[in-house]
Amino acid sequence: MLAILPVLSILGWVLIFFSAALLVPLSVAWFGNEAYAAQQAYAGALVLTLLSGIAMLAVSRRSRRELKPRDGVLLVVLTWTVLPLYASLPLFAYFHQAGAPISFTDAYFEAMSGLTTTGSTVLSGLDMLPGSVNLWRCFLQWLGGMGILVLAVAILPLLGMGGSQLFRAETTGPLKDAKLTPRITETAKGLWTIYAVISILCLLAFRAGGMSWYDAWVHMFATTSLGGMSSHDASFGYFQSPLLEWICVAFMLFSSCNFAVYFVAIRKRSPSVVVTDPEARGTLGLMIGASLFVSVFLFVKGSVTDPFDALRLAFFHIVSIASTTGFSTTDYGQWPVLVPYLMLLLCAVATSAGSTGAGIKMVRVIILLKQAKREMQRLLHPRMVRPVMLGRRAVSNESIFAVLAFMLLYGASTSGLILLMLATDLPFDTAFAAVVVNLNNMGPAINHIGPAGTYAALTDFQTWICTFAM
Repeated sequence: MLAILPVLSILGWVLIFFSAALLVPLSVAWFGNEAYAAQQAYAGALVLTLLSGIAMLAVSRRSRRELKPRDGVLLVVLTWTVLPLYASLPLFAYFHQAGAPISFTDAYFEAMSGLTTTGSTVLSGLDMLPGSVNLWRCFLQWLGGMGILVLAVAILPLLGMGGSQLFRAETTGPLKDAKLTPRITETAKGLWTIYAVISILCLLAFRAGGMSWYDAWVHMFATTSLGGMSSHDASFGYFQSPLLEWICVAFMLFSSCNFAVYFVAIRKRSPSVVVTDPEARGTLGLMIGASLFVSVFLFVKGSVTDPFDALRLAFFHIVSIASTTGFSTTDYGQWPVLVPYLMLLLCAVATSAGSTGAGIKMVRVIILLKQAKREMQRLLHPRMVRPVMLGRRAVSNESIFAVLAFMLLYGASTSGLILLMLATDLPFDTAFAAVVVNLNNMGPAINHIGPAGTYAALTDFQTWICTFAM
């Protein structure tokens, strides 16, 4: 029991930071003269979250030490389990007080979907909801995009705590031990600074493209985090603006690449760092190549009769789904069956480690392909000694084994969760798509949980499976 106290100490601080985030929707509800139910929901959740954090600090006040690797893993698991609970409180309270109650299962699912930047939703009638509710959903995605724990790493030294183990446990990719700066804190601050700058640029671009300030804020949160939630039932199709769609495509591509590469490029004052990065080239090449292929395919099949519309629709939806964002402007479930399933494949592999996207990550795919090539060469040349290279750096066998172990767990998790879904009598295509999109934090799937529907049709047990997948 005593061993968990240092973890509770940091979790307490995380909850205190998170309670401050509730000031954002509370302010919107207050200054927007929204119903008292909305203001009360955020105020109550803020107080409860703050008091919970203070209580954890009080319990663990005499147990402060540097985190061990297992502490970092435990803290990450606890954070991504506990934070959605507190994030769901204002949603649960508001809908009950507004006379349209949702279950705790649905409230927790919605909050988990936000913080993990998945974008799945059980809510409909989004255009009629108070502005603070939609803002809170999308703001959760922005917080989860770079990772609230990475933000905590930037702040912990101010409290006399180290964050190296936490940073390693929270960040993605097999090469996370490569330091960008001598101090982990400086790295975390640098990554969040770049994230904030890209977010501001996205906000201004959306506003200049014709969005209202409110829509620009909401959709900036969902775009730079690659989350994909919207304040409209029609998602991005509400705007009917090719200009806004192309702006969104550009920022989704930006956010799909490793923010650490941008960090290095800025420090070295050399944009070529991004161009020569093998993972960035893989991410951008795959998304752009798939978009061009699908645009031609849709035009040839007659699904879209205008070639320029085919190009725009293909780029927007391929980049949106492959980047695990999940925005849509049309029901792509009505396109030829190859396209939706190609999208499901892309959402698992396309984004870079260190981006705000999810999935397997492009760097793991590259390492697996290079390792497969090396093994094929060894069949012909058994005595050959050739390391797996990623750019100009040799990948250690330890990293390769970690990637192989990750893929084994990924495959086992996918298979197990699909079987669980099938045990609930869900059709195979729906069960497969629901697991794949939620495991890869993408959001809308196909059929009744596609871009034209919501997850409200699922049973509580099916919803919990999707929540666990996130």
